[in-house]
Amino acid sequence: MSASSRTVEYWRSTRIEHSSFINGTWVDGDSGVELTILDPATEGIVTRVSMSSTAQAERAIRSARQAFDDSAWSTTTPIERSRLLHALCDLLESRYDELLECLIDETGSPVTFARGAQVQSALDTLRWFAEAARTGPDGAYERGLPILDLPRPSASLLRSEPAGVVSAIAAYNYPLLLLARKLGGVLASGCTTVVMPSERAPLSAIMVFRALAEVGYPNGVANLVIGSRDVGEVLSTHPDVDVVTFTGSCAVGAQIMAQASTTTKKVLLELGGKSPTIVLPGADIAATIAPTTLRYLANSGQGCGCTTRTFVHRSQFDEYVASVAAFMADVKVGEPRDPLTVMGPLIRESQRTSVEGYVDRAVAAGGSVVAGGGRPDLATGYYMNPVLVAGVSNTSEIAQSELFGPVGIVIPFDTVDEVVALANDSQFGLNAALFGPTPEAMLVARRLRSGTVGINGGGGFRADAPWGGWRQSGNGREGGMDGFREFFETKHIQWPL
Repeated sequence: MSASSRTVEYWRSTRIEHSSFINGTWVDGDSGVELTILDPATEGIVTRVSMSSTAQAERAIRSARQAFDDSAWSTTTPIERSRLLHALCDLLESRYDELLECLIDETGSPVTFARGAQVQSALDTLRWFAEAARTGPDGAYERGLPILDLPRPSASLLRSEPAGVVSAIAAYNYPLLLLARKLGGVLASGCTTVVMPSERAPLSAIMVFRALAEVGYPNGVANLVIGSRDVGEVLSTHPDVDVVTFTGSCAVGAQIMAQASTTTKKVLLELGGKSPTIVLPGADIAATIAPTTLRYLANSGQGCGCTTRTFVHRSQFDEYVASVAAFMADVKVGEPRDPLTVMGPLIRESQRTSVEGYVDRAVAAGGSVVAGGGRPDLATGYYMNPVLVAGVSNTSEIAQSELFGPVGIVIPFDTVDEVVALANDSQFGLNAALFGPTPEAMLVARRLRSGTVGINGGGGFRADAPWGGWRQSGNGREGGMDGFREFFETKHIQWPL
């Protein structure tokens, strides 16, 4: 049996033994609750794992605290941290196919999309952090300030020091990438962590920690618990935790912020989005159809950065809608391992029901489905066809709420000033897309309240770029140098000359 087969057999077994990793040891969760992992494409059981208890979460935090304060990790050099992270990347790359298979099993993400956007982006992110560990944030762990003569000559040194113990809680939609952004920052900076992946997709995190356990990190540096809300509350309230980084819904993010406030710890939140696409006057409509539509069909719309509100100039509105309808008719919805599949299933039946409910209410309120709609003729799986809704206002429920499904709305506009106001009229501010002549698009991009703006398709994934948003899209940044800085505190040392 090959190494690949042995790995696959491990997470497709009836039950995964020892699914929590605490203080360098694999253990069973002792909460008494068993978590069933479903394949959203078949509705069948992938495997089962025992869930961690709150007592185990506290033990994991204590081990992370001890590793940060007392172990060899606290004196590890940047070069050694970089070496360990590169070694972890090497091992994960050797298991690329297994990671891909595992991720498809637990999320239903289509294989063609999952290779790049799910697996490769995560590996690229870890590699970037491995290199950043060598030099530190902004290229230095220490930097001097100018000598001042006020009231006497003095010198100052700024030191970037690891922030401490980090609770890292991730969502299900991009489980590897979200883990890489959090774990990469922790391990590169010299922090320690307790990770809690989503209950819906914990298997790829278990695989990453299996590799991490082989690399040689000191005990307690990185811990993994498979928990529910009660465990999450421990991770966000415990006084030994210095930083909480969370990716997920606005509602849960608000709860975490409130819970963390009792100990005034640092909280990083990457939350929801209801991002706009603007098709500017003069845009080549035919060239915009695929990129504007796929931006909210990718991963079946289960992405906080999906640009689900599309604004098209009134003179080109009818042409745009007709073209999207023709495009959606050819979108393949189906088995995730078919390389031609564009859209796989949603994660659970409850999620599909929720998304369909938004569409039904929009239609009942006067909107209309102008492209796509319904469900594909498939025997199993939590599938729905892509949907484009028109005839709704920018203040409607479907225009202001994050659906987390393959549903877009389209609204006409008359002037650039009007569309900028419409795009910014949202509780969110995470991601935006512009299509049209680049000089005009650049001017509009500067006016949008959004953490990221892509013009004419933007470009490929960049591990060195930050991700995050304004308002209820969260606070802080993940990835890139801005995200790396989040794992440090700055110390000012000053002395007379």
